[in-house]
Amino acid sequence: MTENTAPAGVDSTGSAGAGGPGRGPRRLRADAQRNIDSLLEAAKAVFGTSGVDAPAKEIADLAGVGVGTLYRHFPQRSDLVKAVFQREVDACADAAPALTAAHEPAVALAKWLHRYTEFLATKRGLATALHSGDPAFDALPGYFMQRLGPTLGSLLEAATASGEIRAGISPKDLLYAVANLCMPVTDEGVAYSQRMVALLIDGLRYGAGRSQARP
Repeated sequence: MTENTAPAGVDSTGSAGAGGPGRGPRRLRADAQRNIDSLLEAAKAVFGTSGVDAPAKEIADLAGVGVGTLYRHFPQRSDLVKAVFQREVDACADAAPALTAAHEPAVALAKWLHRYTEFLATKRGLATALHSGDPAFDALPGYFMQRLGPTLGSLLEAATASGEIRAGISPKDLLYAVANLCMPVTDEGVAYSQRMVALLIDGLRYGAGRSQARP
């Protein structure tokens, strides 16, 4: 999965390229987008169980497409790993508005942190590639912080303003604190990480001073 090149008009994420001089990018057909979505979901599952070096056929079979379709959209393994990572980061960031609309600020923050914990569990399956030193992944830490930093910042700001969460906590510190709590533990899965994060969330409430947030 390293020697193939994308066909003309398709980039490494499966997006159609420019149709010719003076033309903008073409939109993917619905069936092509479905194939990409299926491949990314299958890759996430396979990477989690078999690692990032799992055979391309295993991923394609789970997605219900041919290996050629996998190579067409993701010519190199790094393209697929990056796309899975970015898709999961985006899903985590995009969960925040619905949580904010449905819950009180502190509850929305807690639920989002648990959603972030689930993302970190997915990220474990990508760890071998992400920490390989491959320059193809150099931009991913920046992408991670660019998407999740402001998202968590908004949740923290709302929860702090409501008097439910103590002030002075930076989004970056909290993202890394949860990540440290979610480091793999022998014979423990994501449920263990969720329990540890729940303890951290309880700590965020300590000294919040609800009365100071009320007139």
